[in-house]
Amino acid sequence: MKKAGILNRHLAGALAALGHGDGVLICDAGMPIPDGPRVVDLAFRAGVPSFEEVLAGLLEELVVEGATAATEVREANPEASALLSECFGATLAHVSHEELKSLSAGARLIVRTGEARPYANVLLRCGVFF
Repeated sequence: MKKAGILNRHLAGALAALGHGDGVLICDAGMPIPDGPRVVDLAFRAGVPSFEEVLAGLLEELVVEGATAATEVREANPEASALLSECFGATLAHVSHEELKSLSAGARLIVRTGEARPYANVLLRCGVFF
């Protein structure tokens, strides 16, 4: 049994299968899930686990070369917007929420959180460690 890192076997296995350029959507409980991408649903109750907890855990495991969020997060969820800016700085792009939903169909993995605050979604682009 693993003693550290992500313990959820479905999520750990899905992360191990990712490659350079693959997309990973971390989303709130209300984000529509498109058919196609592999989904690991971590939502347990409203707010559990939070977007911030899942994002932090995934950033410890992944090399990320870019991220995309909805423009609407800036006004509707300033806490999530500040978190994303802190984590990604200049590599964070913004698109409309509708565009983010369209882009999510091309993700390789979707990780659904229990986050109940609006627009707590980010599409990560995997990088390489060398």
